[in-house]
Amino acid sequence: MFHKNIKLILAALIVVASIWQFTENNIGNGIFLLLLAAIPVFLYFKNEFILLAFLKLRKQDFEGAKMWLAKIKNPETALVRKQQGYFNYLHGIMHSQTNLNLAEKHFKKAIELGLSMDMDLAVAKLNLAGVAMSRRRKIEATNLLAEVKKLDKQGMLKDQISMMKDQLKRI
Repeated sequence: MFHKNIKLILAALIVVASIWQFTENNIGNGIFLLLLAAIPVFLYFKNEFILLAFLKLRKQDFEGAKMWLAKIKNPETALVRKQQGYFNYLHGIMHSQTNLNLAEKHFKKAIELGLSMDMDLAVAKLNLAGVAMSRRRKIEATNLLAEVKKLDKQGMLKDQISMMKDQLKRI
C-alpha cells in the first residue's frame, strides 16, 4: 500500500508523462496514460485494502477481512477521513460478533469520522442501538432507531427496526 500522498504524486507524474506523449504526437499513448492516472486518484479516495476487506465480508470471511485490514498500519496518516470511518465501520462489524465494547467504540468513531453512504450510517447506528438495548439504555436505543428509520430510504432495514422496537417494549 502506498501512502495517500504518494498516490497523488504518482498520478501527477503519469499526467506529466501523458502531456509529454501528446507533445510527441503519440496521442494513443497520451490517452492511455491519462486513463492510467485515474487509478491512483481512485485509490486515493477508495483504499484498496478496505475494498478487499469489503469483498471478504460479502463472502462472510471475517478472518480474511481482518487480514486485509491488518495491512493498514497507521490509519490516521495513511487514510483520508472517510476511509478512516470505513476502517472503523469494518472493525465494528467484525467485533460485533464477539466483543460489544470494542464494537461500540468502533461504530461511534465511524459515525464521528463520517461514512459516505446513508445505508452504511444506518447499519452503524442500528448496531449501536442493539448494543444500547443489550445494556438496558432504552432512551438511547430509541433515539438511534429513529435516526436509522430516517436514514433507511429504501426500507431495507424495516424488519430489523421493527424487531428491535418489539424487543425495546419488553425492556
